[in-house]
Amino acid sequence: TLVCDLVSVSGGLGDTQFSFRLRQSGGQRNTHFGDDGEYNREAPLTLQRESAHYFGYVYFRQVKDSSMKRGYFQKSLVLVSRLPYVNLFQSLLQLIAPEYFDKLEPCLEAVCNEIDQWPPPVPGQTLNLPVMGIVIQVRIPSRVDKPGSSPLKQFNQEPYPVTLSFTNRCFQPVLIHIQMLWELMLLGEPIVVMAPSPTISSEMVLALTSCLTPLKYCCDYRPYFTIHDSEFKEYTTRTQAPPNIVVGVTNPFFIKTLQHWPHLLRIGELKMSGDLPKQVKVKKLTKLKTLDTKPGNSHLTSVLGIQRKRPSEVQSALLRRHLLELTQSFIIPLEHYIASLMPLQRAITPWKNPPQIRPFRQEDFMKTLEHAGPQLTCVLRGDWLGLYRRFFKSPNFDGWYRQRHKEMTQKLEALHLEAICEANIVAWMKDKSEVEIVDLVLKLREKLIRARCHHLPVKEETLQRVGLYIETIIGSLPEDLQTVLHHQ
Repeated sequence: TLVCDLVSVSGGLGDTQFSFRLRQSGGQRNTHFGDDGEYNREAPLTLQRESAHYFGYVYFRQVKDSSMKRGYFQKSLVLVSRLPYVNLFQSLLQLIAPEYFDKLEPCLEAVCNEIDQWPPPVPGQTLNLPVMGIVIQVRIPSRVDKPGSSPLKQFNQEPYPVTLSFTNRCFQPVLIHIQMLWELMLLGEPIVVMAPSPTISSEMVLALTSCLTPLKYCCDYRPYFTIHDSEFKEYTTRTQAPPNIVVGVTNPFFIKTLQHWPHLLRIGELKMSGDLPKQVKVKKLTKLKTLDTKPGNSHLTSVLGIQRKRPSEVQSALLRRHLLELTQSFIIPLEHYIASLMPLQRAITPWKNPPQIRPFRQEDFMKTLEHAGPQLTCVLRGDWLGLYRRFFKSPNFDGWYRQRHKEMTQKLEALHLEAICEANIVAWMKDKSEVEIVDLVLKLREKLIRARCHHLPVKEETLQRVGLYIETIIGSLPEDLQTVLHHQ
């Protein structure tokens, strides 16, 4: 985690908080905490540490000051991290930034020294994080937590959120479009979020990327994007189709630059900035729709009951539950089908390579939907088949399938190791040649190394038994071969 001072924002006076996300430049990628794999295996998919992107959390202040040439004081404090702990880091900046603006570098140096002593995040554990005379107590969510639950999070004995939760402030203006937005996010469609401020822009983009929970959103996204970003030309070119990305912007210039994008979400009233080129003609802002999207995109009919008089906490909880149940209804048939592709455990024998996972055949899956489709658990009606067909072409399906296939492959390897441990090694060796026995030793060693390096779901007791089996096998060989194998 890095704390720095670098961002400038045009807009009204006062304090502003927002976040951004940027792509890491080329070169070696390393992390302060070392093993990303161990953390990412235990963390929820939406809270995994990223290896190719950084998150930036900004606290920006602009106040009138006649002693300054510009007529106002302007400064930002930015916390940069690979972790998407939005509310934790934004709340941390609320503590640090005001002090920093008053006392400058000495204060920041002391805070950085404190943060540098914080323990690495461990999913499922509660951490005590001292900073500026107080202790932030926070529980890092784990993948085994029940979806939609609210684990204990405290900040000075008050409820303290770590992750971004859905709030009425984000979705209130677009509740009538929430069904369509969920579909667009599921399909990885390009979306431009136009907002009146960086705060609203970044909150909406992050809320949209989180609305697929527990499914991971596998496309790119930029909570706050400007004309100065390095990908500006890449995203605004008209020589190719828009990328699978959600971008949040505040500059009306993007209305013209990104008008070829298929989906535009407008939040609040945009203000024409003074630096907008005169030669650029844009649509009248009053004529822009809240959601301007291609016809024929909606596959489902929304039945979400919206009662704006409800307390915001109740409305947010209902919305979270609705989106969670919607995503689960969509994913459960896929999970059932992919589980059926796993070889039966009785087909796994100790002295043969484990059988292969059967290929995912889209048409075979579609045939299962008649009797085990989302209509069994979801009240929505519509073209579920068409939604699945488009989902298969999206980066979100590719990411989900790769992750599940990896997990199933590791499970197969684990079951194979267990089968080896339950076998009679001595009986197997009786009629085997030295070449076959040495080959088995080498294969078992390779499996043992892989199991430890890749953290396969195998008990430590099983791994120890495999190690003992290897020693038993080596002990049955002539001394010269024993010497050679022990030195490998």
